[in-house]
Amino acid sequence: MRTRTRALWATAAGLVALSTPYWLPTTVVALRMRIFARLGGGEGVAVPGAQVGPDRFEELYGHPAAGGRSRGAALSDLFWYWLAPGADVHQEHLEAGPRYDEVARTTLAILAGPAPDLSRAAARCAAAVLDELGTGRAALVRLRDLMMPVWAEFFHERVFHEPCPPGVRRLITDHADDVVSSLKCTRPRRMWRRHRLTRYLAGRIAAGAVPHALPRSLSPRERAYYLQGTFFNTAVVQLSEAMAHLLLALAEHHDVQERVARAPDDDRYLDHVIDETFRLYPLFGVAHRVTTADITLGTGPTLPAGSVLCFSYPDYHATGYEDPGSFAPRRWEARTAKDAHHIPFGVAANRPCPAWRLAPLVMRAATREVLRRYALDSAVSHTRSIPHRAPCLLVRRGRPLPRPWVLGARAFLRVRDRFEDVGRAPAQLVLGTWMVLDARRRRLATTYFATYDTEGRPLTSVEREPLREPAPKAAETGP
Repeated sequence: MRTRTRALWATAAGLVALSTPYWLPTTVVALRMRIFARLGGGEGVAVPGAQVGPDRFEELYGHPAAGGRSRGAALSDLFWYWLAPGADVHQEHLEAGPRYDEVARTTLAILAGPAPDLSRAAARCAAAVLDELGTGRAALVRLRDLMMPVWAEFFHERVFHEPCPPGVRRLITDHADDVVSSLKCTRPRRMWRRHRLTRYLAGRIAAGAVPHALPRSLSPRERAYYLQGTFFNTAVVQLSEAMAHLLLALAEHHDVQERVARAPDDDRYLDHVIDETFRLYPLFGVAHRVTTADITLGTGPTLPAGSVLCFSYPDYHATGYEDPGSFAPRRWEARTAKDAHHIPFGVAANRPCPAWRLAPLVMRAATREVLRRYALDSAVSHTRSIPHRAPCLLVRRGRPLPRPWVLGARAFLRVRDRFEDVGRAPAQLVLGTWMVLDARRRRLATTYFATYDTEGRPLTSVEREPLREPAPKAAETGP
């Protein structure tokens, strides 16, 4: 009897262990969100939500009084922590005013160029990185890791008008990977990686090697932070994530992939695929804005000045569609982004992403380079955050693998992904909780605005407002 009981317990324990990949990750994610909400103090008005529905989402997003970026929101401390160093001059977090206007003009000037030139540059950078995979018949890759050097080279060329040396490319990818990994709570911040890139950029600026007029309102150190945050953080990370989502979707939907591969010059269909990818997997999760005046929409409630609005892109993109959870590029044949709940680059009335024109151009070019060389296959989970960095099998065009090999590789990717989740989910819970607490302790945004105004000018002793708690001793500093 005792032996039978032990066998039953052993069997039960074995079943629990084998089933952990199916229930543990989702359980931990739910627990993590509850902890983050509690640690964040429940700040923010969720949009769309009980107070503002999806029909008013874009109206509120584009409202003139919904333009505060960082000042007055406790959430800003967390985002500044993840984007350090130099979050105070990051274009996304600058408050409206002359300094923002000058920075925005500079960004647009650096990103500008004839569409054919931009496409050719993206194709050239993609081809160079893909050629580094060698001439093998197949390769297992993480798509985000594969794409990050492409955009490191591309934006280095945009900023410096010269090719990116291998060592500098590594500096950029190390920095970008560190930022996005900490954002996804898969690793803590490693500031030494970020400071190495700051030193490189500061040296190039000091040597007069940047062929652009950088914002005069910024100090030399702030100009380095501006380039680092705008081009070698946000631009590299966002385009790498966008391409990882797009290529993973193609790897999962072979009919769509083959249609694109057969007609690579069909911009209209490829744009539908890109639109559907952005709809299902928006690059932004939640964008928070601070109201600068009272806002009343129609007959709805008044949102008082100082309210923190949390605009959820995934929730908004899931409304107004039939079967919103399915990947269906055909849905865009009868609608446009203007008449859909679809804002992949924000809203024109409220500082849209400066790469709204460039991103589709260069994504099309890079996708064609990939599909010209490889067929893609994957069976891993596909979520907006892709913490696994999008594992995928690449198979050379014209040299297909035997079907059993493909099925074996697909099964390997699926099983590995499940079991990686078992370790990754608890790690994200622990690291995410620790970083939220560390960000609250450092209070980078709160401390900054207690010392400087929104144009970066030091406040006088009369203008300063005392912090509720003592300023942290370990302030964020450059290298």
